[in-house]
Amino acid sequence: MSQYSDPAGSGRCGCGAVSFVTEGPPKFVANCHCGDCRKATGAAFSTWVGYRNDQVRWTGERTVFQSSPGVSRGFCAACGSPLTYQGEKWPGETHLLIGAFDQPEAFIPTGHVFADEALPWSKPDD
Repeated sequence: MSQYSDPAGSGRCGCGAVSFVTEGPPKFVANCHCGDCRKATGAAFSTWVGYRNDQVRWTGERTVFQSSPGVSRGFCAACGSPLTYQGEKWPGETHLLIGAFDQPEAFIPTGHVFADEALPWSKPDD
């Protein structure tokens, strides 16, 4: 059971060509400090909202890039906005970047992953 109660969320890429609606509470909200996420997003760390695949409905077509063995990252081919992470390590899940949500403030991160890879000036202290 998830600690999150937000029943649904919606979001889109920067140009609106790809959009999504989520149903039910997410499995997690966490900050990822891994180098792969830094490269994929251009940010010091990425905040992900994780759902089961069946909780996410799409409008428009995501382009998927195999960023490493067993890892797919989805983005909008029209504007380049990064949107998703899917990996063999978490089968059956879609992780959405918090910035793609229409109301990102509704999701509060509760943890950090790959904190050992954090940049020296962004080390988590919680």
